[in-house]
Amino acid sequence: MAVRKKKKVVARRSGVTGAPFAKGLDAVHSFFHTEVERKDLISSFKSYAKTQLSKEHMQYLNAVPDYKFTMATWHCATAAFLINSSEEGERVDYWKGALHGYMHKLIIMGKDLWFEKESQRKDSDRVVSLSPMQRLQNKISATIMQDLLDLEDSWMESEKTSLDIYALFKKHGLGASATKPVREVVEGWLLDYSDAYNKSCPDAVEGYSHLKRPELNRRLKACESMIADLDRITSAAKATRKTKVKAPKTADKQVRHVKYKTEDNEFKLVSIPPIQMIGKIRLYLFNTKTKQITEYLTQSAQGFEISGSTIKNFDAVNSRIVKLRKPDEFLGIVLKKTPNQISKAWSELTTKSSAPNGRINKDTIILKAFDK
Repeated sequence: MAVRKKKKVVARRSGVTGAPFAKGLDAVHSFFHTEVERKDLISSFKSYAKTQLSKEHMQYLNAVPDYKFTMATWHCATAAFLINSSEEGERVDYWKGALHGYMHKLIIMGKDLWFEKESQRKDSDRVVSLSPMQRLQNKISATIMQDLLDLEDSWMESEKTSLDIYALFKKHGLGASATKPVREVVEGWLLDYSDAYNKSCPDAVEGYSHLKRPELNRRLKACESMIADLDRITSAAKATRKTKVKAPKTADKQVRHVKYKTEDNEFKLVSIPPIQMIGKIRLYLFNTKTKQITEYLTQSAQGFEISGSTIKNFDAVNSRIVKLRKPDEFLGIVLKKTPNQISKAWSELTTKSSAPNGRINKDTIILKAFDK
């Protein structure tokens, strides 16, 4: 009986050390997307940066939090390739330029963070009170951003995972103000996956060539779902936001600038105090110069309000003004009778009524104000 020989098992290298540097930049890019963990990606990037940057710029770059390296796999792969390979060419030059541009952005981003941390270090003997924005940023970095990093790591390991952003915001106690940095990350993913799926960007197509179209489509839908959750969080915040209600002015403040006629000797009339107009629903005014009488009505629950010398809240349809041919006779009815009796007498006038404009002037006598 033949004895089957056992095959010799060769241990497979993993991480950056297993990258196929001899096969060229494209092969390294593909390898980094599937075989290298996030911590090794960032380590490769920083190893290359040390050989290119000054000590000052390097400390700025080190101040950038790890979550800012999201979707930087191509740059990290390029950094590792430049360290381990002497290959030259137009494509290598292109990615080298892109890598240095990316480093420049991180330096600018990290400079402010470094000075902030340095200031906190120098003031360590004192109690440092963080601003509300700083506390929010710290909370975002420690919670939802870590969730996004874990999701990206699982995608790099070919797991078909997704995130319920809405539920996570509730879990972490985050509000609408925390959606902006999360949206920036997710929209970056969405753009890259969309370019790869629609083949609208050669670099994206190359970078995600290891993913089949169904998986690209699944990740696109996952990103769209997360963005929809962010929109719902923002909408919910707007719906529950308290509306500032302007408090109405007190009656005395409303009427302090009213211009009216306190007394008229020709028609032997005296105005009631303007403050009595506030809150009423029926009002009679008489202009001694034009001999016009005005009846104002309002449907507002607050009654009449006054702004300057203008009546507010009056019913423009049912309010009316008419010129009196026999002022003394009709004014006597207004001063003594009920609203129903006044309305009956008004209907017997031969002159035509029109719509008033709500203005009170120095020739206006305030005759009466009613609650009904």
